[in-house]
Amino acid sequence: MSVGFASEAAHVREIGHLSTADIARATNSDESTVRAWLNETRSPTGDRAERLAELSSIVERLVLVIKADYVPVWLRKPNVALDDDKPLDLIAAGSYREVSRLIAALESTPAS
Repeated sequence: MSVGFASEAAHVREIGHLSTADIARATNSDESTVRAWLNETRSPTGDRAERLAELSSIVERLVLVIKADYVPVWLRKPNVALDDDKPLDLIAAGSYREVSRLIAALESTPAS
């Protein structure tokens, strides 16, 4: 079994302080499935692997512009720039690019 995508779940949890529930929500998976990924006894495939890769990309960029321990809050909060949708839900729906564009705006805003 390839553990590449499974190790990505651990990476996201570690750098973004995400819970098993957060990862499950973003990937449309059960928490038990995510725990299996984290234990590297299973690996996501198909759409779940895609959502996990997208979540990882988002988290890696977010930790560069906001405090890592705030990442889970940011991902769960309704965001006016996303029509009050929550970033985790948009990622789960396959709307990664909407969230990515918002992060691009954060990345281009000079720190005060």
